Amino acid sequence: MEKSKVYFTDFRTRLGEGLPSKLKRLMKAAGIQNIDMDHKFVAIKLHFGELGNLGFLRPNYAKAVADVVKELGGVPFLTDCNTLYPGSRKNAIEHMYCAWENGFTPLTVGCPVIIGDGLKGTDDIEVPVEGGEYVKNAKIGRAIMDADVFISLNHFKGHETAGFGGAIKNIGMGCGSRAGKMEQHAQGKPEIDESLCRGCKRCMKECANDGLVYDETTHKMHIDHEKCLGCGRCIGACNFDAIHSGYDAATKDFNCRMAEYAKAVVDGRPNFHISLVVDVSPNCDCHCENDAPILPNIGMFASFDPLALDQACVDACLKQTPLPNSQLTDAMAKEGFCDHHDHFENTTPNAEYKTCLEHAEKIGIGSRDYELITIS
Repeated sequence: MEKSKVYFTDFRTRLGEGLPSKLKRLMKAAGIQNIDMDHKFVAIKLHFGELGNLGFLRPNYAKAVADVVKELGGVPFLTDCNTLYPGSRKNAIEHMYCAWENGFTPLTVGCPVIIGDGLKGTDDIEVPVEGGEYVKNAKIGRAIMDADVFISLNHFKGHETAGFGGAIKNIGMGCGSRAGKMEQHAQGKPEIDESLCRGCKRCMKECANDGLVYDETTHKMHIDHEKCLGCGRCIGACNFDAIHSGYDAATKDFNCRMAEYAKAVVDGRPNFHISLVVDVSPNCDCHCENDAPILPNIGMFASFDPLALDQACVDACLKQTPLPNSQLTDAMAKEGFCDHHDHFENTTPNAEYKTCLEHAEKIGIGSRDYELITIS
């Protein structure tokens, strides 16, 4: 079987050529022009960053991708889906304001910004997962599935649960609607923090299964877990952050479900993937802060194979020397430190990523065997 091709370039630049232009060259060297984009809708999936976080990818990189798509005749839009957790991106209004504040506007990136699963995270479509062992039908944001071509633009970094966040996480978790994120992330059903509940009953309008009950005595909402289906729609309906998801799934289950969601997104249509290993923070960009990078900036990677892309980025990271005064070196300096010989596992010992890569290969997302082609 032929190895997947992953194209790489570092962050060195020539006199007169900036990094956005170099990213464009990388994309073309990797063959993005072979995708028929003529008058096609092209979803560019990326993370806009939580307010307070400065580790997310700069809008300049998104503009470079959108410019290439338009050059090839495509109609691009930047997209992400609403979050499951309370924060600055839990509904489309707050999500758009967050994107704008972080620099992602039509003027700066050259194309519209569309929240993939609608106002409250409920606009999704069920997509069959061929070969799925954990998920039979993934719940994906409708706008993302309506696109003719799919491109992922990923900030490769650490992650407190998945070990790292790269292409598969950006696609699988990122493209899931609120119900989809609930299915991947949580074993339990939503819970209500009574100290935050205002008793406004707004959440009841979103529940189609009589899973929400209003207590006339306390004037608080409660969840009937026997009727609740765990769709998470009530989370987006609460403007006071009183409703949150249940306990997290086991790491292996989480990783495998995420891989199967990624497969649902990319199957059956042209797709292309870019990862930038820069500002390698220890945690997800969903945090309202970003800790110091754990590893040096490495470069930009591109491939038609998201699994090969993730494997190549991991391999490149594991060859690096940890940066001082970081979460990684702090962990390594602790008494009783157990060396896993893996920068991501050493950073967050309770996290791991290998089950995700193994399952992604098993279900046919791509190959972990790749050929790295360097572009100067």
